[in-house]
Amino acid sequence: MQFDPTQIYSPAEDTFLLLDEAKREIKTNDRVLEIGTGSGLIAIELSQRALSIVATDINPHAAMVASSEGINVVITDLCSGVRGLFDLVIFNAPYLPTQFEERIDDWFELALDGGVNGREVIERFAIQVGRVLAPGGRVLLLISSLTGLKEVSDIFMQKGYSVSIIRQQKIEGETLYVIKII
Repeated sequence: MQFDPTQIYSPAEDTFLLLDEAKREIKTNDRVLEIGTGSGLIAIELSQRALSIVATDINPHAAMVASSEGINVVITDLCSGVRGLFDLVIFNAPYLPTQFEERIDDWFELALDGGVNGREVIERFAIQVGRVLAPGGRVLLLISSLTGLKEVSDIFMQKGYSVSIIRQQKIEGETLYVIKII
C-alpha cells in the first residue's frame, strides 16, 4: 500500500480540545488506549505522561503515521483487536451525521462518518469498551451537538456508566463536548 497523507484526519479544534482534557485527566500510572488515533497527536503527547499507551485506527495510513512516531498501533475497528485492560480510554469518535448518499468510499471518510444519526460508531464503541476498561477506569469521549448529547449520554447510562460533561466549546455552528464516562 502506498502511503497517502490526504487519507488522514489532521488535528483540528476537536483534537486539541480532547488533548487538553486528556492532559488534565491522565495519571502517571495509567495504561492508556486511544481509539482512532488519526495523526497520532494525542497518543504522542500522552506517551510521556502515561505508564503505557496503545492506539488503534482502522485506517492503515493513520496507523503508519502514528507508528512512525513510536506509538504502538493496532490496525483494527475500535477496540476489537486489543487485549488487556486500560485505565484511560480516549476516543474522538466519528460523530457527523452522514446520509448514505453523502458517503465517500475512502479512509478519510471513516474519521468523520458517524452514520445516519451520528451515533452509529459511538453505539458500537459503547458495546466494546467495557471489555478493555480496567476496574475504576475512565473514558474521555469527544462528541458534537450534531450527534446529540442526551442521546449519547443515554447510550452509556443504559449500560450502567455514569456520564458527565467536563468541557464544551462552541465551534462553527456546533458545540463540541468532552464527556467523561465511568
